[in-house]
Amino acid sequence: MAEPTALSEEEVRAGLSTLAGWELRDGRLRKQYTFRTFLRAIAFVNSVAYLAESHGHHPDITINYNRVTLRLITHSAGALTDRDFALAGEIEAKLASKLMIAPEGEGQA
Repeated sequence: MAEPTALSEEEVRAGLSTLAGWELRDGRLRKQYTFRTFLRAIAFVNSVAYLAESHGHHPDITINYNRVTLRLITHSAGALTDRDFALAGEIEAKLASKLMIAPEGEGQA
């Protein structure tokens, strides 16, 4: 596998435009997810862990009861690379839509 290359500011902006809810904070991709319960948050974290392991690219994860914050950066490059955007995209495509639940009160009659 080739060494990752740091993305330009323009490439980072373009990549961010494809990722709903993700932001650039302190040089990292960041997104916070909120779940109804602690157990749902942990299930999401476990799923992210398996997906990240299959990519060989691991996010920084913070768990605060029912909130999970993911932060991505390619540590070996000291910057954002295509690996960060690829993992964020897979998390959105494979996990977020399947495990996320609308916050209490939303979408309920």
